[in-house]
Amino acid sequence: MSSDRPTVMVTNDDGIDAPGLRALVRVLVASSRFNVLVCAPDSEKSAVSHCITWRNPIFAKPVEISGAIAFAVSGTPADCTSLGISNALFPSKPDLVISGINMGSNCGYHIVYSGTVAGAREAFFNDVPAVSLSYDWVGGKSNVDDFALAAEACLPIFTAVLAEVKKKTYPRNCFLNIDVPTNVANHKGYRLTKQGKSLVKMGWRQVTSDAQGGKMLSTMTMETNSSSHSEAEASSTKHGHLMFKREITGSHVEDGDTDYSSLQEGYITVSPMGALSHAEMDSQAYFKQWLPSVTECFSSSAL
Repeated sequence: MSSDRPTVMVTNDDGIDAPGLRALVRVLVASSRFNVLVCAPDSEKSAVSHCITWRNPIFAKPVEISGAIAFAVSGTPADCTSLGISNALFPSKPDLVISGINMGSNCGYHIVYSGTVAGAREAFFNDVPAVSLSYDWVGGKSNVDDFALAAEACLPIFTAVLAEVKKKTYPRNCFLNIDVPTNVANHKGYRLTKQGKSLVKMGWRQVTSDAQGGKMLSTMTMETNSSSHSEAEASSTKHGHLMFKREITGSHVEDGDTDYSSLQEGYITVSPMGALSHAEMDSQAYFKQWLPSVTECFSSSAL
């Protein structure tokens, strides 16, 4: 590893063998601008949010990835980031953590579910600059080559962040969540956005076999071709048990300068993120009136 290059650590939630991560690492290595570390889950961990391993040990196995020092870890994306920046696995902290490239966008309320975003958020918790990166994969339109295009399109952002980090002028009170549009080859450029309230609404359906009802993909879309389940994968309900599978029931999409809306317009969206979950101001105003009335009501009823 070169001492005059900044060090970038890559993690994800799709697993260390995922094409998005491999494409990102190839682009970072090929640029010859970075030392590249990889600390990623050993299997898919999509939609685990910021889950961490608490009681049990986790295991790290060296993996051969050309141009990088890489480990596959038996933990969540947040575990991988935490381990990778701890000095326990690698000799020093990275200058930047990049979590991705996720197969599917991470916008709106979906950010809460995202293991990809959690990988970056965990770095932010520990004062390490971080970016989560997702590609808006659409079945029938996207192909694996788009991951490399997404990485190349975001390379100027990574370089600019590290330049600010080196000058000690980069803000440490946020991390960046970046989403790349489906037609990445013809994207409209970067757009600064904010997290919106877009949401794929999901429900549950009772089934008697795992092959029923299609398969929920990591892109939060349904693969309805039941033949994609092998006989070995399909499981039936155990005696006395009920089996349920998620199904998509609808969606809510916002207009305006939010992340999802701008992504659908063809922009690479760049959203500064924090970790606090404040309610909107009208809710604060409501409960400022409401809470004293609860106390008064309780006091009156106690007399």
